[in-house]
Amino acid sequence: MERREGLAKLTGRERYVDDLPLGDFLWGGTVRSRDPRGRIRGLGFPRWFGEEDFVVVTPDDIPGANCIFLRSEDQPALADGYVRHVHEPVLLLAHESRELIRRAVAEISVDVDPDEPWLDFETDPPPSAIQHGDDNVFKRIEILKGDVATALAGAEIVVEGTYRTGAQEHVYIEPQGMVAHVEDGVVVLRGSMQCPFFVAKALERLLGCGPEGVRVIQTPTGGGFGGKEEYPSVIAAHAALLARKAGRPVKLVYEREEDMAVTTKRHPSVVRHRTAVTSDGRLLAQDIEMRLDGGAYLTLSPVVLSRGCIHAAGPYRCDDVRIRGDVVLTNRVPYGAFRGFGSPQACFGFERHMDAIAARLGIDPVEVRRRNLLRDGDSTATGQVISDGTDREALLDRALDLAGFAEARARHAAFNVASTDRRRGSGVCVYHHGAGFTGAGEVHLDSRVHVAGLPDGRVEIRAASTEMGQGTTTVFTQLATDRLGLGPDDIVIAPPDTHVVPDSGPTVASRTAMIVGHLVELGCDSLRERIGLTAAARGQIVRDAIVAWHEEHEAEAVIGEGRYRPPPGVDWDEETYRGSAYGAFTWAAHVAEVEVDLRTFGVRVIDYAAVQEVGKVLNEVLARGQIQGGVVQGIGWALLEDVVETDAAMLNTQLTNYIIPTTGDVPPIRVEFVENPYPHGAQGAKGLGEFPLNGPAPAIASAVAAALGVEATEIPLTPERVMSLLESAATATSA
Repeated sequence: MERREGLAKLTGRERYVDDLPLGDFLWGGTVRSRDPRGRIRGLGFPRWFGEEDFVVVTPDDIPGANCIFLRSEDQPALADGYVRHVHEPVLLLAHESRELIRRAVAEISVDVDPDEPWLDFETDPPPSAIQHGDDNVFKRIEILKGDVATALAGAEIVVEGTYRTGAQEHVYIEPQGMVAHVEDGVVVLRGSMQCPFFVAKALERLLGCGPEGVRVIQTPTGGGFGGKEEYPSVIAAHAALLARKAGRPVKLVYEREEDMAVTTKRHPSVVRHRTAVTSDGRLLAQDIEMRLDGGAYLTLSPVVLSRGCIHAAGPYRCDDVRIRGDVVLTNRVPYGAFRGFGSPQACFGFERHMDAIAARLGIDPVEVRRRNLLRDGDSTATGQVISDGTDREALLDRALDLAGFAEARARHAAFNVASTDRRRGSGVCVYHHGAGFTGAGEVHLDSRVHVAGLPDGRVEIRAASTEMGQGTTTVFTQLATDRLGLGPDDIVIAPPDTHVVPDSGPTVASRTAMIVGHLVELGCDSLRERIGLTAAARGQIVRDAIVAWHEEHEAEAVIGEGRYRPPPGVDWDEETYRGSAYGAFTWAAHVAEVEVDLRTFGVRVIDYAAVQEVGKVLNEVLARGQIQGGVVQGIGWALLEDVVETDAAMLNTQLTNYIIPTTGDVPPIRVEFVENPYPHGAQGAKGLGEFPLNGPAPAIASAVAAALGVEATEIPLTPERVMSLLESAATATSA
């Protein structure tokens, strides 16, 4: 099926939030702290500034709770007396002139009596740095399986390793943006977002109203990757407050530099492994510690930590496992959702550690993985028994064959002997990823989809799931046409509008096609039943029946509903982290081939092979694009994307100095799918969008280590870091 919105985007007809026609509107702007921590003493205004010429919003103008509600109320919409991170919003402005808004935001100062910021997330803070609870820990998790202490104490071989990952900026094509106005007493928000109901619930708390007082509508969105999951609630809150006070529409659209400086990033992490193994490489016990930097406020950090910890032991069987994780407060800009959601950090740790085990034992890294891969009947760290029928060894073998791994190794050996200024190597990564919300998350969401029969016989899909480039509208259309036997032109996708569509949950966690898509199918079945048709009715029969129903009834639409019901046998204990963490896992094996320049210390990925099992592939073009795009984004995280800070403020906030992969950095990316349909997903689909990003960083780091004979335990592997690794290796050799 052709991409439904593709032509509009290709021709430039698609209207993003900054393209919306507006009359008599104001530009919004945000005055922010330049200090990472301290008490607000006052504001300094330039002499030219006349408050009567601007709409000015302070905390006193907030009618409800001064918070950006998500999982807690700890983050204020506007700092009221104290700031906890640089760029924290303090004052809002609106004016007809965008240039005057820019000038005012740049020249108004926030005067702060500074307190010493706490920025070291790896160590425990002194009493003066405690700003949350009694230890700055937002969330702690412990997962226990078996008796780790006894297994470690009795082991002859114990391998230890520490692995670090850095922050990562989303770099979605379209920056954050919202337009707000008040219509018949209702505050209406239109903007670039992933989760309209997240925004609506945050605004209800901020404005002190019910769902009827707020309407949130997603406009076409130019990319998200998690960066438009929780953060749009912040910019929506600011636009809503300004519009409410001004009595006129307000447009608040960030420029790239502001967007990169103030929005959430991927959580930096440190993961420590202590593993008991047999002499032939079998895992006996895994003792794992994971710590994330949460930044100044909670955001979604506990959920990111949860997914990271659940995946921290890897796709490997081990009888004795202990995983301890925490996410802690620092006085940095808050971190938040990013594609993979904690799993990439965990994957980098366990896969680099498998290479460390192989090196310690003198066993081939591929063989160490093969000997320990989960098989049906084995259980994960949470005790979830794997029984999906996927042959994970065959998946690994297919990736090795696709990459020509054995032949490449032989070529590298000859190349590295012959070349004086370059080295080559290949690396492998095997991993898994839980599809959908963790544990009982999907049950708590209670997601619903409406499938409406319209008077002209067409069918409208009403869901909160958003299109942000990944193909939601195309997949939903495809599922409905297949289910009802209709053509694509017979299917309408309703814009995600909180006053029109039911809450089908957020567009996150690789759940849209698998879970919400299945609700679309159920909604189609329900619609057929409502209009008196059997499950066998298809095509023109369905259209005629919808038209006939409307001729007999005075109603805008006849509606079928799909409502989430958990699959059988899924049991999860949130307190103990025991049971089925996910309804299904996806599985993958990736192989990266790199070349390192010994003069510049630059690393170039020259070939990449990715094989993954994702249940049923619904749309191969879209699916292949997701894998290739995830690999490219992973290359950036592994090699290029280094968030540089001073005084907790990001310095490289432009695309001239925050480096992401260009076409010149992208190797051939060969993608293959192994299909093993999941009975509870749409047409057998599992989640797809998130999990390709897990593999590239460990595979590339493994390849760099193979090429240079170094321990690559921290990313990004920038030229400076690669040079340091080689210098350290040379020093150790000479010593």
